[in-house]
Amino acid sequence: MLLVLAVSLGASAVSALISFVGDLTRPGGLADQAATLNGSRAPGRPWLDLAWQLFSLSTGIVPVLLVAHLLLRERAEAGAAGVAGPRAIGFDARRPAFDLGWGAAVAAGIGGSGLLLYLGAHAAGANLTVVPESLPEVWWKYPVLIASALQNSLLEEVIVVGYLLRRLDQLGWTPMAALAVSALLRGTYHLYQGIGGFFGNVAMGVIFVWLYRRWGRVMPLVVAHALIDIVAFVGYGLLAGRVDWLPTL
Repeated sequence: MLLVLAVSLGASAVSALISFVGDLTRPGGLADQAATLNGSRAPGRPWLDLAWQLFSLSTGIVPVLLVAHLLLRERAEAGAAGVAGPRAIGFDARRPAFDLGWGAAVAAGIGGSGLLLYLGAHAAGANLTVVPESLPEVWWKYPVLIASALQNSLLEEVIVVGYLLRRLDQLGWTPMAALAVSALLRGTYHLYQGIGGFFGNVAMGVIFVWLYRRWGRVMPLVVAHALIDIVAFVGYGLLAGRVDWLPTL
């Protein structure tokens, strides 16, 4: 478990914490600084930029494949005794209608409240200006943004909810302690966005853990997270500079 976190979201949490300390100690307020989520890797060179984007997306999904491998090994060791493998955390396609329906409902509820929290935190100077995308206007812009949203959702929900909770349960942690670790980890690796990003994602983490315990499935959470990020990334690309209420630099 620790090795999986060390090569994925645990490392991201440490990086985000260091970034947050740097932002706090930099002259000027947090709202005058920016956190870019999907930026150009090779400005002015679109094909090289695309190659870098695809490389980043493909390597970013490797920890999810590692988790799937470890869960499959667990199934092989368990034999017929109990449910194991990716199915043990609901990381499968057995219930597509359930996953898509509830995922969309959760996205609608959390996405709207999350936007309001961000706008409030930014206005209060407690959050950086989040720039969901700054890609050039090329044909692959929106496909890459959608792929990035899918990668984020798989990485975060499979690891920080499904896999982490399963391992903590196996170690004998109480459900409340496991919930706290999962939610705080989610908040910490979003600290690069500012204080609002931390608390907003802690709250999202609490809700997602509760839903996972209720459903026993990670896939509705993957769907919800993907939809939230797709709306954020694509919506920013379409609306930035065209509406007054959306913070930009």
